[in-house]
Parts: sequence; C-alpha cells; structure tokens
Amino acid sequence: MNATYKTKAIEVAGKKIGGESRPVIIAGPCAVESYEQIIEIAKTAKALGVDFLRGGIFKPRTSPHDFQGLGIEGLKLLIEAKRQTGLGIVTELMDVTHLEAFVEHVDIIQIGSRNMYNYSLLKALGQTDKPILLKRGFSATIKEWIMAAEHIAVGGNQNIIFCERGIRTFDDYTRNTLDLTAVPIIQKETGYPVIVDPSHGTGIRELVPTMSLAAVASGANGLLIEAHIDPDTSVSDKFQTIDMANLERIIEQTNKWNNL
Repeated sequence: MNATYKTKAIEVAGKKIGGESRPVIIAGPCAVESYEQIIEIAKTAKALGVDFLRGGIFKPRTSPHDFQGLGIEGLKLLIEAKRQTGLGIVTELMDVTHLEAFVEHVDIIQIGSRNMYNYSLLKALGQTDKPILLKRGFSATIKEWIMAAEHIAVGGNQNIIFCERGIRTFDDYTRNTLDLTAVPIIQKETGYPVIVDPSHGTGIRELVPTMSLAAVASGANGLLIEAHIDPDTSVSDKFQTIDMANLERIIEQTNKWNNL
C-alpha cells in the first residue's frame, strides 16, 4: 500500500527511499560493539531482507559514564560489514570534524535528536550531496523540524530523509510518544520521505513490532529499528532492542501490508 502523499525518491547504495518504492528497512544495533557482533548482525540482517545496516559509533549518552561508542574504529567495522554483505551503512555524525570521513564511507548520515538544532553542523551537511537522515528533536515542533531541514537544503543538498523518533510529552509509560501524524504532515509539507524509529519512539521492545506496522500503515517510507543477536547483552538501549526473530516477523508483516 502506497503512502498518501508521494515524495521525492532518494537513491542510495542501490536502493530508493520514497517515491513509489516500498518502505525500506534500516536495522542493526544501537552501538557497534565488536567485529564479531557487527558482522554477525549484518549477515543475519542481509539474509532477512534488511536494506541498510545501522550502528552507532559515536553515542550521545545522557550520562557521561555510559558507553560512548567506538568512534572511528567503529566506522572501520561498519565498512567491513558493508564489504562482506553489500548493505549500505547508516550511522550518526555528531561533530563536523568527522564529516570528511563520513562523506567518504557512510551511505546515509544520521543526525540525531540532540543535533537537530546544531545549525552549523546542518549547514556543513548542506555543502555535501550525501543523503541525510534528520531525526526530530525530542521536544521539537513540526515547524522547527522542517526549518532544521531547510538549513541543509539551502546549501544545495536536497537528499533529506526525515525520521520521526518520538517526542517528549507528559506521559512516562513509554520512553517517548511516537507521533505518527507527523508522517503524512511532513510528506505533504516538504515532499521528502519520512521513516519512523519505533525503537526510540517507544523504548519498549514488545511495542516495536506493533508500532512498526502502524508506521507503515501511516504511510512511512521506511523503518529504523534497533536489532541485535542477543538484545539483553546490548551495551546500550537493550530494553528497546529486538532480536532477529522479531525483526524477521516485522519484515514479513510489512511485506504483507505492502501487498494489500
């Protein structure tokens, strides 16, 4: 089933995001932890039909005492995972000092919720032609989110993908409140594709499959899902990380919905 509003199709790593294309699946661990971990996840994800491998190498954690990521060494592991599987890679950029390496090696550069307001970083990204996955700030209005994208677009980079990842509200049952109304609104107002992150949007792994299907039903152009071979051993965000069996079920359900 197609989205209500047609969007620009962004071509990257042999795939199309948006336009008339089916929703893409971007999946992988919250953080790249080791060679063995990321290679095993990448190979399993590839076999399940995942389109892009996600994995954090710089982790903007609320507590400075939490795992901060492997940094550039983690990027090297993602590059190796891509070499072995052919999956395009998606990872978060936090600092403009690493922009050159990301432009060279990363297929889709993710800008996290905390950096949605980092206008100097967004302007630097506007000088590239690299696809940018722009996450919504956790307290951002839709207008603020769109204006953040404009900081990229005015520099000439029109390869923008919005990512709804939940917003902070008064409710604390879930980690965030997943705002699926943002999907058709952003598509209508900007013409850019929108993907949904049900992992951060809920913070509860049991809710991820249901909200993944709800996101696709809302017209999302893709899903960004935290998945791990053994979620309980994940060094970060383990409570919202699903196992590969649940990832397989999400892909199967998404494919069935698309065929309706």
